[in-house]
Amino acid sequence: MKSFLKYTLATIVGIIVVSMVSFFLMMGIFAAIVSTTEKEVVIKDNSMLKIKLNAEVSDRAPNDPFQNLEIPGFSGIKRLGLDQITSAIEKAKDEDKIKGIYLEIDDVNAGFAACEEIRKALVDFKESGKFIYAYSENYGQKAYYLASVADKIFINPEGMLMFHGLASNNPFFKNALEKLGVEMQVIRHGKFKAAVEPFMLEEMSNENREQIEVYMGSIWENMLRGISESRNITVERLNEIADENMLFRPAEKLLAYKLVDSIVYEDQLIDFLRSETGIKAPKGIPVASISDMGSVPEKRKGKGLAKDKLAIVYAAGEIGMGGPASMSSEVINAPEIAREIRKARQDSSIKAIVLRVNSPGGSSTASDLIWREVKLAAEEKVMVVSMGNLAASGGYWISCAADTIVANPTTITGSIGVFGVIPNMQELFEDKLGINFSVVKTNDMSDMPSPNRPLTSTERALIQGMVEDVYATFIDHVSNGRGMTSDAVDAIGQGRVWTGENALELGLVDVLGNLDDAIAIAEQMAGLDHYRTVKLPEQKDPIQELIKGLSATVKINFIEKELGSNAKYYKLVEELKGKKGIMARMPYGMAIE
Repeated sequence: MKSFLKYTLATIVGIIVVSMVSFFLMMGIFAAIVSTTEKEVVIKDNSMLKIKLNAEVSDRAPNDPFQNLEIPGFSGIKRLGLDQITSAIEKAKDEDKIKGIYLEIDDVNAGFAACEEIRKALVDFKESGKFIYAYSENYGQKAYYLASVADKIFINPEGMLMFHGLASNNPFFKNALEKLGVEMQVIRHGKFKAAVEPFMLEEMSNENREQIEVYMGSIWENMLRGISESRNITVERLNEIADENMLFRPAEKLLAYKLVDSIVYEDQLIDFLRSETGIKAPKGIPVASISDMGSVPEKRKGKGLAKDKLAIVYAAGEIGMGGPASMSSEVINAPEIAREIRKARQDSSIKAIVLRVNSPGGSSTASDLIWREVKLAAEEKVMVVSMGNLAASGGYWISCAADTIVANPTTITGSIGVFGVIPNMQELFEDKLGINFSVVKTNDMSDMPSPNRPLTSTERALIQGMVEDVYATFIDHVSNGRGMTSDAVDAIGQGRVWTGENALELGLVDVLGNLDDAIAIAEQMAGLDHYRTVKLPEQKDPIQELIKGLSATVKINFIEKELGSNAKYYKLVEELKGKKGIMARMPYGMAIE
């Protein structure tokens, strides 16, 4: 009895101590958030906008209370919004106190289309006559693509430049699954539908290799054209340099090849920037960050608060029906996005809708839910789609009913095809784990699909029929939305992936451009002059999101710390868990570097 009381008391004391520690920790976090949000930012005279893209770039600036906190175990994945970056550049162009932009970037954690939008904003900034200077110890290829816009590119004497072209390195899991005793039973439509190849082949198919060569070549050519125009080096010469692999070349050779303008240490660069901004030594140089520019008010069109609105609906991530989020950075909750489009359609003050799509696809059912609302909206008011890095498979499904589709040249789109995957783990259960199953059922297919046995020929035929039906629906939606015959859509479909540049030639998109271009098109189509934009869905309260996301944030941080670059494979498995129904999705684990 004495021992019982002792352990009970110890437990109670432990609970009290943990509760108190948790309380004070939460109070500290809340205080840090409040102090961060209440901080007043003042842009000083002769400032520079310093752009340092040391975070993952997503389409929309996150409403994340962890962004600026440095509490061990609680600091979230750092993200910058593409809208945040381009807005900062646009504001800096008109802000008299900003004399120029200083790019300090070594690598860019963003898709090629996002880089394209940032670069376009930088090109537009130069029209102001203000300077752009770039400096880094080591330039990655995307970083150099952005830096090539600069008036001068500086590099450290011991610096390096990655300039060797693009490569796609795709993992294949067939042999690993066989060792585990798992057979992935694949039913698909589309010889180019490569999302399932990692589970059924040991290397990529000829069809997949062909499509990757085409869209990767399109992306690389687009990058080379931009660099060529900015640096006055021919595309042919740039390819010759890339063939030499400039990663290990000395900085002097980069200078000789006209890839950079000057070799300096950072202190020498600071002296140069002081002279350019009119700051007398030894004072520092006033800089404004991307987040600082967020406090600078937007310049309004016209006088007073506009009654008319243009809605931007963000749809970023894998498309699903909701539920708990995976380790993916973003997910599209189809019922929520469909509801937001419906509300925008029914709101008489909203005259035009721009749907910003950045998605590899996902559930065909969820995709169709959003497509329906896009179609209804397009019948009543202006509906324009702006494609980001990805708008493929289900991402294209939800886009095809719009009045106008705008894509970046390097957007990955198309992938009009569907598939289903059902694992057969009979060997794993019986031979590896020693687990056997006995089944009682009322009908022939009551236990379909079952993970502990292979599909019967009848069941496989049934699922193949479902896949064909979904593919036919997909083809029909694209045919009606794009004014093409079903045969024409099927000819460029079959799951094949295209870039925005390819898609324009094929009639899958209407215009090459970025989000600003899509907004301008919607504005013109709706006859808008004096209006304001609203971003949907409305971002949730940061305090509620903080409490909701504590455990997920700690889990993600722990896994990424322990697994490092291999965390992407864990994420891939997480994404595969719980997948149901027919999928319209891009390849898992596809990466271009």
